[in-house]
Amino acid sequence: MTVRTPAGQPSREPLLQQVHLAVCFPGGGDTTAGADFASYERLARTAERGLFDFLLLAEEPRPAGPRGRIPDLDLDLDLGLDLDPDAAGRPEPVTVLNALVALTERIGLAATVDTAFNEPYELARRLATLDHLSAGRAAWNVAASTDLLARVAEFLDVSRELWDSWTPDGIVRPFAHRGQYFDIAGEFTVPRSPQGHPVVIRPCDDSPQGREFAASTADVILTRHGAPEAARALYAEVKGRLATYGRDRADLKIMAEATVVLGDTAAEAWQRAAGAGASDGRRSFVGTPESVAAEIDDSVRTGAADGFVLVPHPAPGGLDAFVDRVVPLLQERGAFRAEYAGTTLRSHLGLRDPVWKG
Repeated sequence: MTVRTPAGQPSREPLLQQVHLAVCFPGGGDTTAGADFASYERLARTAERGLFDFLLLAEEPRPAGPRGRIPDLDLDLDLGLDLDPDAAGRPEPVTVLNALVALTERIGLAATVDTAFNEPYELARRLATLDHLSAGRAAWNVAASTDLLARVAEFLDVSRELWDSWTPDGIVRPFAHRGQYFDIAGEFTVPRSPQGHPVVIRPCDDSPQGREFAASTADVILTRHGAPEAARALYAEVKGRLATYGRDRADLKIMAEATVVLGDTAAEAWQRAAGAGASDGRRSFVGTPESVAAEIDDSVRTGAADGFVLVPHPAPGGLDAFVDRVVPLLQERGAFRAEYAGTTLRSHLGLRDPVWKG
């Protein structure tokens, strides 16, 4: 079965219990692959052919001290994905995504950018620009330490205030913010973006503060719970926090990191999985395309996640087998889209556009 190419008009996803899929560009020490733009292009095109929601690029910490520790801020960065702080040669993710805009049509483009090394005005401008260039497909995976949640919360608030400083009909208004960490005044130079705000993604750690922060601020949260029981417990807990903030359960997507190993038989798949090594706590789907499609569908229907961020093997073609053999089976089950219904990342995720706060 062939996966359909992108088509359709913008609309909020009409079906419940649909699987959401994304892919993370493989990390690790293979800096040649990291610096090779063709690798990014190949993965983006494959994921878009598979009708994935978004491609996530992770950025390694910028080491000012040993092991990725930043002495001036006394924090360890939590990027939500395993990264190699000693890796070098990977280009800056927002720049890569700007280049991928011209090579893709519908897939969302998500950059991991930490708050420790940026200022709200500058980063909000870069992300809004990406959202305009991509016609509403930008997302920001917010990397930050749980030790500085108050600063991160203000950073996000300021960014959203900046994105709202232009009215929906294109009128710019003076902006002023004076808070505990940031003091900004002037005019924002980028009009309101096609999807209102870029989608905000947050890693969700196991601390009550981290879960509360993710539930109150994020559009998508990334989790890593390999056991289905633990995943369902976290899903129920975080979704249960949303009403406190006036949010519906559909206003937040919970996506778990996962690896997939396929084989023509279960034995072959498990043999390949043994050779691939540990999944580092991520959910691991191992089996035939039929069994993997059934397990993914069941995971979403039973409340373990709204979908999965796949971390494919770094070898070329690491995602192709999933797109060619598993996605059509998910479509047959009615668990995954047969085409993109809209043009923005929010439409792919079934998220409402943010209400303009004038």
